[in-house]
Amino acid sequence: MSIKKIAKLTGVSTATVSRILNNPEYKCQSPETRERVWQTAIDLNYTPNRAARNLKLGITFPKQKSFFLNVLMTRTDSVQTDPFFNELLRVIESEIHKVGSVLSSIWYMPVFSDDEACERNDLQVLIDNVYNDVSEHSDGLIIIGKCNHKALQLWKKKYKAIVSINRNSTNHEVDEVICDGSKIAHLATNHLIELGHTQIAYAGSCHNEARYRGFTDALTQAQIALREEYVINTPARQTDGFDAMKKIASLTNRPTGIYCANDVIALGMLDFLNQYKNLNYTPSIIASDDIEEAQYTKPMLSTVRLPKNEMGKFAIQLLTDRLSGGHSSVTKIELEGTLVKRNSTYVATENQWQSYK
Repeated sequence: MSIKKIAKLTGVSTATVSRILNNPEYKCQSPETRERVWQTAIDLNYTPNRAARNLKLGITFPKQKSFFLNVLMTRTDSVQTDPFFNELLRVIESEIHKVGSVLSSIWYMPVFSDDEACERNDLQVLIDNVYNDVSEHSDGLIIIGKCNHKALQLWKKKYKAIVSINRNSTNHEVDEVICDGSKIAHLATNHLIELGHTQIAYAGSCHNEARYRGFTDALTQAQIALREEYVINTPARQTDGFDAMKKIASLTNRPTGIYCANDVIALGMLDFLNQYKNLNYTPSIIASDDIEEAQYTKPMLSTVRLPKNEMGKFAIQLLTDRLSGGHSSVTKIELEGTLVKRNSTYVATENQWQSYK
């Protein structure tokens, strides 16, 4: 199946199709166009003609087998819920295309990241229902996001090769590429501490969550007390960030610094503060992920950048290498986050947000 066929079916140019399939950072005029192109490619089991492409470039490689690969998104129920996972998925899609394999299916199943929901559901039935539809086109599985231990054991019975991309380690259950959530949170929280903040809040998931552990460890090492009212256990949605800031703003003794487990929560908090400027409350806020929107918020969001491109690239390399018989031992690749200092954090004795009012 050619790019020309995909272009005809989606109503866009072959050049646009090629850019979408090859460049995860390519921005279409509308997100719907990009999703339509990728869905068509998935429906057609499209795989690129690498031989023809390499011939044009004067490159020769040994023949490599193509694989049917599936993606399981465990932290989001749609591509719109969390931009970080949407951005990471774009990288994965393009990397699968570059190695000449086929993206067979993308499943959005947040139940697998929720331990309580996993206890309430028959995981075997859930997995069978989605897997049976693609059983003939299922060589390997990419899991993006945290996965319940029991669910992961069941997925391992379906696939001979699985790679997890996550902030929480699977503890050597499967091959994985991680940017350790504990270290990410520790780095972000330490930035607030170095700025002189001692009243620091947390917003995000708490149960079995590496970022929460990293946050509490940073406070302990700095001999800062963890205050119960400063811990907001919340899902990772922008609306939840808005509600979390509403709770924090209502406290009698409000924190001067806040660490959000991801950028989306922070966006919601900034929405609240910009909407209720009369509160005259401008805490330092830092998060993690560094989604595209983080640099356009008011104020611009300080965060810890996760290396999405490298995470996606190494994940596909691990998966295809195992499928090709290149390695058999469980392998972990750990990448480091990078602190990005912007305008939403400042020295505790200052109040630099006034320019945004």
